[in-house]
Amino acid sequence: MQPPVPGFQSRPFSWPTRVYWEDTDAGGVVYHAQYLAFLERARTEWLRARGYGQALLRDDHGLVFAVRAMRIDFRAPARLDDALDVSVALRQCRRASLVIAQDIHCDGRLLLDAEVKVAALDAGSFRPRGIPETLYEELKSLEQGAQ
Repeated sequence: MQPPVPGFQSRPFSWPTRVYWEDTDAGGVVYHAQYLAFLERARTEWLRARGYGQALLRDDHGLVFAVRAMRIDFRAPARLDDALDVSVALRQCRRASLVIAQDIHCDGRLLLDAEVKVAALDAGSFRPRGIPETLYEELKSLEQGAQ
């Protein structure tokens, strides 16, 4: 396990990204499915900042996380060259699942909010399994109430 980023727990997690040509449709607006990639990358970097990269979870703990359900509200479009901030907040940590709230902002404007339900799976069988105790305790300490 890598050490967590100092002060991480005391501040919200936000992952910056930029909109490129490959993210947009012919009109220069972000294609709706691309938002899923932005959200996924932010969740991955949130875990990495805690010291749990995806490869480490799979190789050392036999654990993978998989999206089980997602609710997305598209509020405003992102466009070519926009600088986005993608946030991650853990709403609920259970023994074998997480509920994560995510937002995407551009210049302080809310573009999208989502609730992502994630299942903990055995890396070999892809069957549900418990989150390893150390990670579970750390995630549980990051839980934020529904807002």
